[in-house]
Amino acid sequence: MRRALALAALGLGATSPNPVVGCVILDAHGEIVGEGYHQRAGGPHAEVHALRAAGDKARGGTALVTLEPCNHTGRTGPCAQALIEAGIARVVYAVSDPNPTATGGAETLRNAGVAVESGLLEEEARAGNIAWLTSVKSGRPYVTWKYAATLDGRIAAADGTSRWISSPESRADVHRLRAECDAVVVGSGTMRADDPHLAVRGIEGAVQPLRVVVDTEAAAVKPGARILDDSAPTLIAVAEDATADLPDAEVVRLPRAARGLDIPALLDALYARGVRSVLLEGGPTLAGAFLEAGAVDRVIGYLAPVLLGAGPAALSGAGITTITDALRLDVSETARIGPDLRITAAPRVPTAPAPKES
Repeated sequence: MRRALALAALGLGATSPNPVVGCVILDAHGEIVGEGYHQRAGGPHAEVHALRAAGDKARGGTALVTLEPCNHTGRTGPCAQALIEAGIARVVYAVSDPNPTATGGAETLRNAGVAVESGLLEEEARAGNIAWLTSVKSGRPYVTWKYAATLDGRIAAADGTSRWISSPESRADVHRLRAECDAVVVGSGTMRADDPHLAVRGIEGAVQPLRVVVDTEAAAVKPGARILDDSAPTLIAVAEDATADLPDAEVVRLPRAARGLDIPALLDALYARGVRSVLLEGGPTLAGAFLEAGAVDRVIGYLAPVLLGAGPAALSGAGITTITDALRLDVSETARIGPDLRITAAPRVPTAPAPKES
């Protein structure tokens, strides 16, 4: 199953709106005879790749899959039926499929006489498929807010200069994050200050994410901006009533909010385009808008051993006015990236109050 999880991770950034899935086939003697992963939406699922590799050796064997085999016919056939036809005797999967259109594979397998077990390495499998699982539950993309800051929390110096706070190693790691997501989002402030490119570099075979600019007044993206090249697709989100000249790029018009654009409407628009994971790379104002909307699922901060003493902070306008309203996070990982410290955390899930004794 650990091998299946490693295979599933190879599909990150390439399978949406489908999940990432890995599969390993053992023959009747317990030897690995086939393996595969879901490589792209519309293509064969992990089980099909693994069964093709195993051939006749799959008969009487075991399939280990990171997600419950699907039970529906979409652009591809149901994996549960493919496993039955291949003569698989036993299926072990990590996570049950929460998608109501695809679930039921385990029952189909059992009805066909296949032994089925679930829950093996479930926690690890959920973590590897967290973006898709969250999107199925919430109906919106999974959002990771990424930022780089000094140890005193500054993202730029007082004069606005910010290149480079983080190390080359951290910047390379950000390209890995981009390659694993479906869309990268920045705001108008970042566009004006940095003219970012936002495409993935240095990762062979990466599927380029959708580059998204939240440009409420349609004034930040100018002709010749780096984000308008043809290295990756680009979407510019503007207000419904924005009247400025729009660049030669795909544009979506969205309702205004108290500050900027309506974030849930933006996420709905991205979800409708098949986006299931978003990397938020915008500045403090856009990050604050996402947090105020309750639309940040994970935070990744790169802290550089640098002090500035003045300059913009990483976050502003999040609707937090007192310490009791602070958004508390649970840290899941800390890692050294070159000279920097990368901290990964998620909003703390509130615990239900204990019932009162009668």
